[in-house]
Amino acid sequence: MKILLIGEFSRLHNSLKEGLEHHGHEVVLVGNGDLFKNFPVDIDISVKAFNKPFLVFIRKVIHKLTKFDIADFEVSYKFKKALKNFHNFDVVQLINEDALSIHPMLQIPLLSKLAKQNKKIFLLSCGDDYTNISYYLKEKEAYSILTPYLDNKSLKNQFYYSLKYVTTPYKKLHDLLYNTSCGVIASDMDYHIPLKDNKFYLGLIPNPVNTDKIIFKPLQIDGKICIFHGVNTLSKVKKGSQFFMDALEIIQEKYADKIEVQITYNLPYKKYIEIYNQAHIVLDQVYSFDQGYNALEAMAKGKVVFTGAEKEWLNYYDLEENSIAINALPETQKIVEKLEWLILHPEKLTEISKNARDFIEKEHDYIKIAKIYLKKWKASS
Repeated sequence: MKILLIGEFSRLHNSLKEGLEHHGHEVVLVGNGDLFKNFPVDIDISVKAFNKPFLVFIRKVIHKLTKFDIADFEVSYKFKKALKNFHNFDVVQLINEDALSIHPMLQIPLLSKLAKQNKKIFLLSCGDDYTNISYYLKEKEAYSILTPYLDNKSLKNQFYYSLKYVTTPYKKLHDLLYNTSCGVIASDMDYHIPLKDNKFYLGLIPNPVNTDKIIFKPLQIDGKICIFHGVNTLSKVKKGSQFFMDALEIIQEKYADKIEVQITYNLPYKKYIEIYNQAHIVLDQVYSFDQGYNALEAMAKGKVVFTGAEKEWLNYYDLEENSIAINALPETQKIVEKLEWLILHPEKLTEISKNARDFIEKEHDYIKIAKIYLKKWKASS
């Protein structure tokens, strides 16, 4: 099969591409690097010209006045130019409803043409979109990525990225994609739950992780326990970073002789990985039911990860609590208690570490997951 993957926010599409190529398929990956993360792609549509100092200033002024990023024109131009070569792919998959990360008025005509030029188009629910943001605004679950905003509406500007999906332009983009695609696939429980009763929903396919590239190293606890928290300032409120920061302050004061804490901000993917390789415990996020991509890769390395590991996830995979990952709740004291439990029982770290790797190999192996995608794509029309 000839497959076109559009967008990359986490490494999901890179790992899926590697799995598909293992099965002998031809795959092209298009993306914009996703800001500082700089994920590899085959066709780069990232902003270059509008990142030059003088143009950045103009760009910021216009965005402040209009909320429109003029750099979208550069991305649109690059994708339109590449679009001439995107004909007769057997499958096109979009990473998200905002796969090109440009305004809908520019994105809609491009994606409409893309759909007409190819055989099948599929949509991932991976990250924020119209369906899950609409769902979580109704507060049907105990918490979600929108909880900080729902508890404090003064944070609205910090949730602009999420809330844009329920505005009229993005609703039009959503409608286009649902009407032109073969359906939508969820990448984890946080996206599965809002889609359960949706007629366009094709089911959950777990995130693919390339376990051949990620080396598992059994944890060695022969000194201080290293705790790592990598902060993305654009999403720190949504991920509940403050709960981790507050918990670390308490733990550092109480167990300074037993732990070492590393906190980083907005690191490129490669640098981020280098630093967390030294950690025993990785603090990921609190407002989730399932693990995002960073958590999965950390688990594959054998890290003990504080992340989403709610009962819905436990039930789906038939797991016991705290056996694979630590469920991080939006409560500082709960995080403190779980950190303390691990610090005082370091043998649990090595046990959970091995379980985490085994789980990734069983449920997230990129070759197995690619096969599930292939089956799903072939069965859908």
